[in-house]
Amino acid sequence: MTGNRLGELLVRNKLISDGQLAKALEEQKMQGGRLGASLIKLGYLKEDQLAAFLSRQYGVPSINLAEFDIDPNLIRLIPAEVAQKYHIIPINRAGSTLIVAMSDPSNIFAIDDIKFMTGYNVEVVVAPEASIRLAIDKYYDQSASLADVMNDLEDINLEVVDEGDDVDVRELAKATEDAPVVKLVNLILTDAIRKKASDIHIEPYEKSFRVRYRIDGVLYEVMKPPMKLKNAIISRLKIMAEMDIAERRLPQDGRIKIKLPGGKDMDYRVNCLPTLFGEKVVLRLLDKSNLQLDMTKLGYEPQALEYFKKEIHKPFGMVLVTGPTGSGKTVSLYSALAELNKTTENISTAEDPVEFNFAGINQVQMHEEIGLNFAATLRAFLRQDPDIIMIGEIRDFETAEIGVKAALTGHLVLSTLHTNDAPSTINRLLNMGIEPFLVASAVNLITAQRLGRRVCAECKEPEDVPRQTLIDAGVPADKLDSLVCYKGRGCPTCNSTGYKGRVGMYQVMPMFEEIREMILAGANTAEIKRESMRLGVKTMRQSALTKLEEGVTSMEEVLRCTVSDD
Repeated sequence: MTGNRLGELLVRNKLISDGQLAKALEEQKMQGGRLGASLIKLGYLKEDQLAAFLSRQYGVPSINLAEFDIDPNLIRLIPAEVAQKYHIIPINRAGSTLIVAMSDPSNIFAIDDIKFMTGYNVEVVVAPEASIRLAIDKYYDQSASLADVMNDLEDINLEVVDEGDDVDVRELAKATEDAPVVKLVNLILTDAIRKKASDIHIEPYEKSFRVRYRIDGVLYEVMKPPMKLKNAIISRLKIMAEMDIAERRLPQDGRIKIKLPGGKDMDYRVNCLPTLFGEKVVLRLLDKSNLQLDMTKLGYEPQALEYFKKEIHKPFGMVLVTGPTGSGKTVSLYSALAELNKTTENISTAEDPVEFNFAGINQVQMHEEIGLNFAATLRAFLRQDPDIIMIGEIRDFETAEIGVKAALTGHLVLSTLHTNDAPSTINRLLNMGIEPFLVASAVNLITAQRLGRRVCAECKEPEDVPRQTLIDAGVPADKLDSLVCYKGRGCPTCNSTGYKGRVGMYQVMPMFEEIREMILAGANTAEIKRESMRLGVKTMRQSALTKLEEGVTSMEEVLRCTVSDD
């Protein structure tokens, strides 16, 4: 079924509106993929709703794939690339009939292909696309497991011994092409995608070498490759990222782009850093298909979201997003830009690096080595008739000064800073050398944020938290008796961690007149924080406790990600 045809049917059956269809088609055009996936991602439809609708429309049963234990002999009937291409998986066989689960039962080309390939008659049932993807990942293990590869590596004789400064580049390059090294590196890259990791850390030590994945904000060790492969693995990654493998004394940056089955691309941002016992390589996974740009789904409380939206829709001023590395600042800015991205606006961004590219936004990659830094790019932007400017990060006085001047002269400026909370951002700008009256005039709103882990919905269960712990955490006295805390027991869905996915905890502080006056009067961070709380601004701890009350996160995460307001 074409996207437009499906969309028309959904509108006719009043499952979505014309406006929602238009937005979903626009999202599909930008991100690729199927219309159904775009509707689900935007929150206009649930997966089971779409599956039930297609089931009724085509008169075929709808099933829950999680209840099936599929015979491996059936899986072998349909190659992995065909299953990926058509979002299809065989689930049963009855005589000369093969029963297959599909996300789109109208795809007669897929059905004909399966008939021709297997020699069976094909009977179709409907299942949600995400369930089929999970089943394909589970049953089509296209590469061996990490444990299998590690066992194979124990038997090989490949060794690259090089602890000195003289590097035989030809020998090193040759070693990186050996099948075991290529296989292991490819497995590390693809296994990280399967486990939904955000970063891969490859770390050499004096007597060990380990690989860790950051999953939902926490690092987990996944393997310890043999020490003899250390240089070959690191050099293989450097070659893939187009770095200089002969240079091992200086940090380097690069990028790897790989194409996955189903036509999906995955980007890895790569950085290598010389350490005492070799180069540490960190890869950040940039998956545009999982980029959440809908601000209502990021975890903002209703009042905080209202503050944020109101300020980004003002024609001028500065909106700052603060927090440590990996706290989701870039996603918050991108979601704001996605909302502001209209043909009537000239939007320019200065980023280091550009993590995701967007149609309709002029994005500039910084190159410090040739003098293209944030300050130089900002000056150029101001000669380009901008409406909205996004600065990847304010790091110094020069960038801050130009950004403040732009905010005071009719431009909307969005940027990030590294600070602990929203009130301390004001002192950070003052410490950089910006005058208090400029800070008070230019800044419209400051958001501070952290990312906490979500309790796994599949194995969620009530948790008995001591009353004193609740009191110490800041739970209001009137909620102590009624509050139910949850934790994850651990299941295959969450890799036995008890957590699946992340949620934002936000402190959104508009520049109320009272706060502007306090800045001009030289108030300190604690005084500004107290005044903002009096004016109704939730602290990050209060935001985290709201998520706890809603059953989204656990007390462990509240205490790990936020600090007490005392």
